[in-house]
Amino acid sequence: MKNYRSPLLSFNGAAELPDATSTLIDAAGVPSHYGDPLREQRFVERGGVAVDRSHRCVIRVAGPDAPVFLNNLLSQKLDDAPVGFSAAACDLDMQGHILHHADITRVGDTFYLDTPSYAGQSFLDYLTKMIFWSEVTVEEADLGIITVLGAPGSFAVPEPVEAVFTREVDWAGPRRIDIAVPREQLADAYRTLTGPDSGLERAGLMAFTAERVKALEPEQRADLDEKSIPHEAPTLIARGGHLGAVHLNKGCYRGQETVARVENLGRSPRLLVLVHLDGSAPAEPAAGSPITMGGRTVGRLGTVAHDCDYGPIALALVKRSALNIPTSDAPQAGQTPAGITLEIEAGDEENGTMTVTAAVDIDSLPADEGERAGRRAVDKLRGRER
Repeated sequence: MKNYRSPLLSFNGAAELPDATSTLIDAAGVPSHYGDPLREQRFVERGGVAVDRSHRCVIRVAGPDAPVFLNNLLSQKLDDAPVGFSAAACDLDMQGHILHHADITRVGDTFYLDTPSYAGQSFLDYLTKMIFWSEVTVEEADLGIITVLGAPGSFAVPEPVEAVFTREVDWAGPRRIDIAVPREQLADAYRTLTGPDSGLERAGLMAFTAERVKALEPEQRADLDEKSIPHEAPTLIARGGHLGAVHLNKGCYRGQETVARVENLGRSPRLLVLVHLDGSAPAEPAAGSPITMGGRTVGRLGTVAHDCDYGPIALALVKRSALNIPTSDAPQAGQTPAGITLEIEAGDEENGTMTVTAAVDIDSLPADEGERAGRRAVDKLRGRER
């Protein structure tokens, strides 16, 4: 939504990110914090918080053909999705590059897809153009998302009477519940959720962003680029009980060939990892900054956040060759990545240009991605396996 302003910005202490319209992160129009962002993060651990994410674009796809219609276009398996189903999905181009990334929830015969505000119109246009003879309607829904974060068991599942849907999100961060309410009722719903008897505190988007970064969840414009494919962000892949955004055993959709080829034969050329930035530097690098190692460019910086425990952290899309990850399908004992330090340029008119170091969080690297069945079959045909 262009020039959207949340009514919650009028709440006491609410502050918008100063340069929200000039950053790659989708942050304009909603509170960034309520006076103390690090303290708001602590509330996530001690009980729970409610975060205004009403700037996201919500698209409604309804009608008897909606499950099959979306299943044919997106990377998630939706043709048999039951009522109440929630997951994520990607819209890919023919080469498997990510064009759109959305969260999806089914309510009756209606699917609600929410995506960053900057991607909403292009996604809506694409879905509309693909209707043809399908019995579906595609339109923007005037709904706002409120996200509740907290420790498991620390709060009851909130469900304001205004809620159009409530979903519990499958991700690697703290317990997360997204609630969709009509925007005209957003302020009242937020007051109810953060009332004196709710156990939830108010928190801005900075608290959510820090948890998203630690959970290795990408935001498209900030953390990916026009060449990104799903396997570069492992949390997008459905694996080991995790729904992800890309189902590996579903029918044909645009870009599926690339997904299948990488899954069965190879590895993605880059990986999204967590990095710890040097907090002593007088300037902070911005999302989109080139990352170098030994004088050569090896990636790009994504979302930068300040965490109450780890300090400045960020997501980074980095070449595998720079990450020292074992490439064998059967790594030898002790064959694990060593400490990795990257370099990023930062600066402004006041401080000038400088280099900020970033240490890759080893726990964010895939230690063993398993054997590639397709590669093994090819090797067998070529006589490499006895």
